[in-house]
Amino acid sequence: MKEPILFKTPLPHFQEALREHYEVADLDLDGLSADHRQRARVVVTTGFYGVSRREIEGLPNLGLISCIGTGYENVDLEAARERGILVSHGAGVNAACVADHTMALMLALLRNIPAFDASAKAGQWRGTLGPRPMPGGKTLGIVGLGQVGACIARRAAAFDMEVLYHTRTLKFGVDWKYVKSVTELAKRSDVLVMAAPGGQATHHMIDKAVLKALGPSGFLINVGRGGNVDTDALIQALRAGTIAGAALDVYEAEPEIPEALRTLDNVILTPHVAAYAPEVQVLSSTLLRQNIEAYLTSGSLVTPIPEMG
Repeated sequence: MKEPILFKTPLPHFQEALREHYEVADLDLDGLSADHRQRARVVVTTGFYGVSRREIEGLPNLGLISCIGTGYENVDLEAARERGILVSHGAGVNAACVADHTMALMLALLRNIPAFDASAKAGQWRGTLGPRPMPGGKTLGIVGLGQVGACIARRAAAFDMEVLYHTRTLKFGVDWKYVKSVTELAKRSDVLVMAAPGGQATHHMIDKAVLKALGPSGFLINVGRGGNVDTDALIQALRAGTIAGAALDVYEAEPEIPEALRTLDNVILTPHVAAYAPEVQVLSSTLLRQNIEAYLTSGSLVTPIPEMG
């Protein structure tokens, strides 16, 4: 009898990667058979969907929660600790891809590529569009200097940008300058990138005061988590010209994107696809299998979350 692997959310590529050796099923406590609830030791999820206390309590032999991607902010870690349940995540697997997407957003935003594309396709040449700033010589501020943030910093350096960063604590052995507060970082930046993980510690870290500090010539990019930015404050700032523009890949109420954002000319939106690449799916599937196999054979993990490392 195959080991059951429960998925909190449909992830077809990852489900297929496991189906040959495991019995793949949906995590639906009300729909699961008593046998599945009793035998299930592994749940696969994402940081966005997480795993709740109710779900943890409904699976008496659960021992591993394996998160696709780096985030795990909606996993009830307190409930997991109480039961001795391990939690893994895809640390670093998508860092390069997210960094590439961040730079694409930055270039599209600064150079106004969507508007120039629309003008050219409409046969209007440049229309009334004016010249746009270049990244070279500008200052890039990064909130969160994990593997994604570090990849972004290295790419920005290739564009001759000065790189500053803010994290909870100073990072030793890096080439970039540390700034003690997000507000001060925004004040000193031409482009502010939110690349921090989600959770209570970073909820609405980019607020009205930070956006005001970024200023009317500043740009915001969010590739971290939607909740890291106060959406209402951002919409007001974009409408009022408090900042010059924004590019977002993540949103507070995914998959819903507020209509107010969708109708603004000074914002570029992508539907949480920064890590959406076939290469990343292959690497992530491999790491997922490695974590599951390590847990089932030895009770260890390849990439435990930092709190359980």
